Amino acid sequence: MRARWLACGVAGLALVALLAACKREPADSRQVVRFWAMGYEGEVVANMLPEFERRNPGIKVELQQLPWTAAHEKLLTAFAGDALPDVVPLGNSWIAEFATLDALEPLDARIAATPGFAREDFFAGAWDSGVIDGRAYAVPWYVETRVPYYRKDLLARAGLQSLPQDWTQWKAAMAAIERQAGPDQSAILLPLNEYEPLLNLAVQQPDPLLRDDGRYGNFRSAGFKRTLAFYLELFDLGYAPRIDNTRISNVWDEFGKGTFSFYISGPWNIAEFKKRMPDALKDAWTTMPLPGPNGPGASIAGGTSFVVFRQSNRKDAAWKLIAFLSEPEQQLRLHELTGDLPPRRSPWATSATLANDPYAAAYRDQLERAVPAPKVPEWERIAQEMRIVGEQLANHRVTVDEAAAELDRRADAILAKRRWMLDHKTAEPAR
Repeated sequence: MRARWLACGVAGLALVALLAACKREPADSRQVVRFWAMGYEGEVVANMLPEFERRNPGIKVELQQLPWTAAHEKLLTAFAGDALPDVVPLGNSWIAEFATLDALEPLDARIAATPGFAREDFFAGAWDSGVIDGRAYAVPWYVETRVPYYRKDLLARAGLQSLPQDWTQWKAAMAAIERQAGPDQSAILLPLNEYEPLLNLAVQQPDPLLRDDGRYGNFRSAGFKRTLAFYLELFDLGYAPRIDNTRISNVWDEFGKGTFSFYISGPWNIAEFKKRMPDALKDAWTTMPLPGPNGPGASIAGGTSFVVFRQSNRKDAAWKLIAFLSEPEQQLRLHELTGDLPPRRSPWATSATLANDPYAAAYRDQLERAVPAPKVPEWERIAQEMRIVGEQLANHRVTVDEAAAELDRRADAILAKRRWMLDHKTAEPAR
């Protein structure tokens, strides 16, 4: 009897298993696009993907979120192991590196074949960040640049009735502010542990920062020396304190206290200043375009741009994802979710939120003059040398001429491998 009971039990379990197997969902036959995204954007883009999959029922997006601190090393490791994803929004300063590795798929043909994908709608500097040797390897996802934040009330107290447009007017404005400032107040904060303020002033000159196809530094040019002289003068006249931002409790509180009236930063600080400034000062600050040597000046076009990796076996599906996330409506949604600025002009014109945002208006104006950083893989290392030498200049450990020569020396050493590779480059094989 016991044996018969066990046999029936086993048979019953088998029947249950068989019925369960019959009710299983059919295997997912959709094409899988592997998508790596970094930072906060990697979190919020998950909210945008269901609409893409609804429009493209044959494609499933497999999203992996990465912290920015680990992303570069992970991408290089994946490249070496032939395990790159299909789509990634690369930081703009990384595009040249991965193009040099021959890891990126040219996108020109797909761009030209995609209705509504108007290259002319993108800000020129943001778009040009992804163009290497005449080929488009990347499409901007979001863009950032640097502009001065300023205290409207402190400028008014100093008697300033209009915003400075060029360096001469800017220095005059700072002089007026200094005449009204207390002993612990300065006109502008230029942190000595940041290279970005000096870099953004430098790209306002007609001279390129590198020469001979990025083989050598061009820091001894007349234009860059003019930038160095202006930068040093701001410290020597007492308009900028010789400090780094680690000696400030936090820039938002000090800005609210009036410790400085100008602070050059990116669009992420719009939300921070709105959140951190006291209610009494909520209307006392805003942003302005960056003055240049002879009028409104240029700045660096930062942000991220989508790439498709050459290793991908799903390039067409990957491009559909890029095209979707590049639509003006999707760029506006990303802005709503993150505050990131759209790299296309049309979202700025059609969105009442953006068009009427007084803090974003200066960025909209500045983006028309934003330019890409030098497109060499070594640029980030060179920029750090600019920070070091800039700090030495501000503290009078080197002169303007010595700083320019030292930057050329450091840049040329960093670019030695690039020179060798370019000098020994063979004809590119046909693809």
